[in-house]
Amino acid sequence: MNSNMPKDSGFDKTLSVLKEGYEFVMNRDKELDTNIFETRILGEKTICLTGSEQAELFYDTTRFRRSDAAPARVQKTLFGEGGVQGLDGDAHKNRKAMFMSLMDNKAMDEIEDLTEKYWHEFFAEINWNDTVELYEAAKVVLLQVACDWVGVSLEDEDLRSRAKQISDLYESPAALGIQHWKGRKSRSEAEDWIQGLIEGVRNGEIEADKDRALYQFAMHKDLDGELLDSQIATVELLNLIRPINAISVWVAMIGLALHEHPEAAEKLQDANQEQLEWFIQEVRRYYPFFPVAVARVAIDFEWQGYEFKEGTLTLLDLYGTNRHPDDWSEPEVFSPERFEGWQQTPFNFIPQGGGSYDFGHRCAGEFITIVVMRTTLDFLVNHLEFEVPDQDFSFEYNDIPAVPNDKVKIKPTRLK
Repeated sequence: MNSNMPKDSGFDKTLSVLKEGYEFVMNRDKELDTNIFETRILGEKTICLTGSEQAELFYDTTRFRRSDAAPARVQKTLFGEGGVQGLDGDAHKNRKAMFMSLMDNKAMDEIEDLTEKYWHEFFAEINWNDTVELYEAAKVVLLQVACDWVGVSLEDEDLRSRAKQISDLYESPAALGIQHWKGRKSRSEAEDWIQGLIEGVRNGEIEADKDRALYQFAMHKDLDGELLDSQIATVELLNLIRPINAISVWVAMIGLALHEHPEAAEKLQDANQEQLEWFIQEVRRYYPFFPVAVARVAIDFEWQGYEFKEGTLTLLDLYGTNRHPDDWSEPEVFSPERFEGWQQTPFNFIPQGGGSYDFGHRCAGEFITIVVMRTTLDFLVNHLEFEVPDQDFSFEYNDIPAVPNDKVKIKPTRLK
């Protein structure tokens, strides 16, 4: 057996991860001419994978586990503790089924209607002399979409404050210092808010729509037939609200793509849903969103001559896989038409994870992401006229999430 896995030079690459961000794995793939290599991060031996073949390996739940993989700083900000992302086996299947039961065609139609409604309402209420930061606007719009859909009332809420609180959860996991601790504080406050609603539904103080996630999650039972701990139900409801709000990152990238690729944008006037979807799928492929997925080796095994030892931390490069030359023709070119007649597998296009929706660790909300992005794109190109002022459209690959520095400013002129 050849166990000589390619190795990254140097002792520990934690500082390189912070410096290079999304490009850390990609840079070493090129330097080492490999799709798999070993490095050290935070003093721990770590295996890095990229490409669809490696993604298929990574999502083999008999070989990798999630239960002790996510760093504490991610659990205490992005995911919450005890959430579905850290479960394995039957417990994961039970919890994932709770999410997937919501993802039917009726729900997607409602998400589309809510997205269109709240974008129109947002711009109907603005001062037309103002410049709007598209990223910040999307946080407010998509908080309303998410909460309406899950059954959480925002009637007494300061929308911008609550949207900022939720966005802290996905803006802080990779941050250092004050910003990271701000994310932890926002996680605590958001959980207090949602846990009060969960407990209110359970004790009858809040009358919730039985078809909505608020009720469904509050009353969901685990494998032992017991109601989920209210704290866990809280984390899981936020695991619906927070990812929908995080689509704001993609909305900013839609704005950037419209600016950077005007020839592709011109084709969107009165485009059909399929053509709109080509564009947003290329945005999801071309621009960074979440950098890596994390797991640990569940059992000792050998794959293609390489040894994988139980407990070894393993990272799958999501961004690099979506740009991998073995899977994509001219990956550095922005070309929505590449999705015409394209054949997706569970592993070759993974901006929100790979594998099975129903039983694996692929994001249950990916359907929602596509609907929200497609509806938002249609709104921007066919229902809103705006100018684009001079600004800084660049973004930093070591900012996670990566968002253009001026958050994509637009000057609206007319709502159609």
